[in-house]
Order: sequence, then C-alpha cells, then structure tokens
Amino acid sequence: MAVNVNSVYQTVLYIINKEQRGYITPAEFNSLAARAQSEIFMSYFPDGNQVNRLNQSNKQNDTEFFDMFKDISYKLFPFENSLAFSYDSANLGWGIVPENIYKLGEIISTYTGQPQYDSITQLTSKKDYEKIIRSKLTAPTKQNPICFTTNVNNASLTTLLPQGSLLIKVFPNPNQLNINCITLPKPPRWSFSTGPQGQYIYSGGGSINFELVNSEQVNLVTSILKYCGIIINDPTIIQTAEQESRAAEANLKS
Repeated sequence: MAVNVNSVYQTVLYIINKEQRGYITPAEFNSLAARAQSEIFMSYFPDGNQVNRLNQSNKQNDTEFFDMFKDISYKLFPFENSLAFSYDSANLGWGIVPENIYKLGEIISTYTGQPQYDSITQLTSKKDYEKIIRSKLTAPTKQNPICFTTNVNNASLTTLLPQGSLLIKVFPNPNQLNINCITLPKPPRWSFSTGPQGQYIYSGGGSINFELVNSEQVNLVTSILKYCGIIINDPTIIQTAEQESRAAEANLKS
C-alpha cells in the first residue's frame, strides 16, 4: 500500500512549525518529496547486494518474517512490471513510450507460428552482437535470440519514439517483445486549492501519493526534514534527521 502524501506533508509541517523554525511551501515540499523518494528507492539496490552477500556466507536470518533480503525485494514489488515493447520500423528496433525504465530484467522474444517460441533473449554488447550474428557457427535462432540496447537517434515523423529513447535490437527479429523491468517511481505531488485567507487546502483529487510501501513513511519524513533544514537554514533539523537516518540504517544492516 502506498504512503499517503498528505500524511507525510502534515507530519513534516508539524515538526518544522513546532518550534517555529520556518515554513515549507507545497512547491518546495513536492520537490523535496520527489528527491527523498528517489533516494530511498535507489538505496534498495546496494542494500540488497549487501544482504545477498550475507546470504551467501550464511550470516543472514532467513526465518519467515525476518528475512532482510525478502523485505527489500518486497519493497521493489510495486516497481516490477512486464512491459510490451513496440517495433519502430524507422529505427529497426523495439522501444516503449513513455520510458521510465530503471533496470532491465528477463527479455522475452515471441515468434508466432507453428511452433510458437517464447524465448529468453540474451543481452549482449553491440560489439558482441555484430560478431555473433555474422558467425555461421554461433548465429542466433528463434530459440536462442540475442539483443543489445541503444538509443533512438532518428526521430522523424515516422518514428514512434522520441529522440534519446531506449531502443532494443533483437536478432532474429521477433513478432512481440516483452521485458521484465524495474520502473522508476512516479514523483509524488501534494495538490491544493487556496482558501479565503490564502491558506493551502489539500486536494486529494490532484495529488499523487508516494509509491513506496507503508513501512517507508518514517524514512520519507526523516529524509524530507533533512532537506528542509537546508532550505530554511536550520542545521539542527539536518543533524537530527541525519542522526535518526543513520540509526535506522545501522539497525537494519546490523
């Protein structure tokens, strides 16, 4: 379940205003909220690698509700998607619009006909791709296709994808391409209307909640407070937020 953006905003305002340290506008909050969410999201990957190393050396608890690797994987579930790519004949490759992909996972090329093949596609470098497809001994087949990633550099009227978009070239060229991906979280937004005294009134209809799981609410508040301290030039907020953040991180990784 997503973290409610209004709950985080009100908590941040309460803590900052408790001792009349300053004020954060909705526009400033939205900017800081997006940065905090991105920072937490990006931390999952090095944290997961660290915990995985503990798993390999049998130093990690793997009981049902205390497995840290599963906990981190659970936090990434909202961002795991199987996306269908479209073929762009102008660029002779497969892409998707809009593009918000962070990491590529398993690539599945589908070749229709009798029989139909749904083949796991090997991702290679462009240099290796060119060598392999030209070799009679290692030439890819529908059962063992290969691909490489590049960018759209020909954005004409016939192009489906905008300039710079991710493009995947597959050999042999399939009829469909589906890729398991980790997608980036959408930026949160605290939307509002203005009251008769100029006050900000929360508008749920135009707001976008955080996409992180509920357990990240405290981390979001702490991270946003850290940046708030910079904006209102209050080092005590920064120090307190950083201390809480370090304590929580040490507890998680110990």
